[in-house]
Amino acid sequence: MKNILVPCDFSKPAVNAFRFAIDLAKKTKGVVYAIHIVELPAISDPVLMPVAAFEKDFMSDLKEKTESRFEKLISKYNSAGVEIKTEVAFGAPFRVIEEKISKRKIDLVVMGTHGATGIREYLIGSNAEKVVRRSKVPVLVLKDYYRGPIKDIVFPNTLETEKQEKLIEKVKELQAFFKAKLHIVYVNTPTNFTADDITTERLKRFVQRYGIRNYTLNVYNYPFEESGIIQFTKNIKGDLIAMRTHGRQGLAHFLNGSLAEDVVNHADRPIWTFAC
Repeated sequence: MKNILVPCDFSKPAVNAFRFAIDLAKKTKGVVYAIHIVELPAISDPVLMPVAAFEKDFMSDLKEKTESRFEKLISKYNSAGVEIKTEVAFGAPFRVIEEKISKRKIDLVVMGTHGATGIREYLIGSNAEKVVRRSKVPVLVLKDYYRGPIKDIVFPNTLETEKQEKLIEKVKELQAFFKAKLHIVYVNTPTNFTADDITTERLKRFVQRYGIRNYTLNVYNYPFEESGIIQFTKNIKGDLIAMRTHGRQGLAHFLNGSLAEDVVNHADRPIWTFAC
């Protein structure tokens, strides 16, 4: 977690993400790249397009105001003297973030989110949701600033048959970084029910296969997987949820959705995700 990217629109969740990123960078002696992205409307009619001089002045003024806001945030929250680099960019948020991940060799994206509910969740979603779905590096999403140490990480797993080496490698790195206990949980739902003793044996084989240490194994019976993960985390007072996302897009995403994205939208704990 040496290079941390924080998209910042200066909303309360974004500021919370900025503060959390500073805390992480302090531990790793890393760099926080804070970026404010302005999504300009696409105008094809030449009559409606602003003249070049006006456009240049507008962008210059916007950059100046944004830099001033970043300076205030840094002055207020960076008492540890973490290296912070700020930038204003123009374009589609996910495209800009994708470009910066590659250019800055980003290890982790930290984002704030308001979540999404109702019809907005199904038709639009949040920018955080899109990044979670498609980012090539882990993404940590939060609504509120998390002050306490992260000692207990909840790791929901469906025990799918395909290999999970890359995901487990990243989760073990996360666990080692925080020196945390990993709580591996299988949420047993009525529509996908398996006897607890069978699932427990599968969980034991899972941890043996991947050499996981400092863990607990849990079978949690709940009507729905998403709410089961959230409720289990509350029950054990977990500090962070680590999840895999399949990165579905288009019609597949609309029909099947993503469990990780649902949890991101509704959980009140920081959520770490990795698309694979």
